[in-house]
Amino acid sequence: MNAVAGLHRSLVGDEAREQFAAELLDRLWDQYRERVSYVRTYEQVVGAHGARFFNDHIALRTFAGQIPFTGISTLGRIFESLGWRAAGTYQFPDKHLSSIHFEPPRPELPKVFISELQLWALPSDVREIILRSLRTHRLPVSDETLANVARVGSLDVDSRRELLDRLVREFQELPWSLPEKADVLAVNRASQFAAWVLLHGYNVNHFTSLINSHGVPTLDDIERTVDALSQAGVPMKAEIEGERGSKLRQTATEAVVIDVDVSENGVQSRMPWTYAYFELAQRGEVFNPTTGISHRFEGFLGPQATQLFEMTRHS
Repeated sequence: MNAVAGLHRSLVGDEAREQFAAELLDRLWDQYRERVSYVRTYEQVVGAHGARFFNDHIALRTFAGQIPFTGISTLGRIFESLGWRAAGTYQFPDKHLSSIHFEPPRPELPKVFISELQLWALPSDVREIILRSLRTHRLPVSDETLANVARVGSLDVDSRRELLDRLVREFQELPWSLPEKADVLAVNRASQFAAWVLLHGYNVNHFTSLINSHGVPTLDDIERTVDALSQAGVPMKAEIEGERGSKLRQTATEAVVIDVDVSENGVQSRMPWTYAYFELAQRGEVFNPTTGISHRFEGFLGPQATQLFEMTRHS
């Protein structure tokens, strides 16, 4: 398995839009993989067991704001222009979060899980801090850009490369001015999710290994995989979400900590903050009484996701 050179590109055929989507995912994967060292350990473990890695889903975070308009749709439309479709909605009232998961145009590509924080539910002082950052938000992806994504097969090589670079920046570059360190700390006391988004913007929060794809007895369930990673020195979440035999079981590594840029009284500086974790998901079968056929469960379960949101908490 060569995860650096085309984890997703190796899974798609010649259709131009799917190739472009896979290249975008690979660019996001490369930065994430570089930052999250536990992923490279996972690759070594999988390789040593002769197993296979398939990316089940990626997760993104954003704010639900009105002026300027921000939220799930601002990121989701990029994937919709690439052929993903909204497939499930989820509510987390205790965390003031709403989420949608998008199904890919072909099953070899990952699902996309996007969550937005409901700013109207936050204390007024915290909301005002976030809104100050949002007022500096760059212009959203244009209608023309989305149209070019949808017809990427008709673009010349240079235009295609420029479009890919444009979308990568949309995820990897902070969409607003650097937040003040004191503001981040104040926001974190009310919502660790909000502080994370202020610092990381639309960067990928996590990628996910699908345990079902491993294909070897030594890593054929989530417990065996967790044990193998723990033995390799990877710090893991203490619990596995979901009972044995249930339709979805999930856990994750701990989140890595990286240095992030902030402003201190107008001067750029850096401070450490939690960034991302690597998730593991094992999917079970569900019975469809209408068709009489069992199939693999491809959705998500709110109570499990609630616990995983907490993996990026910064004390």
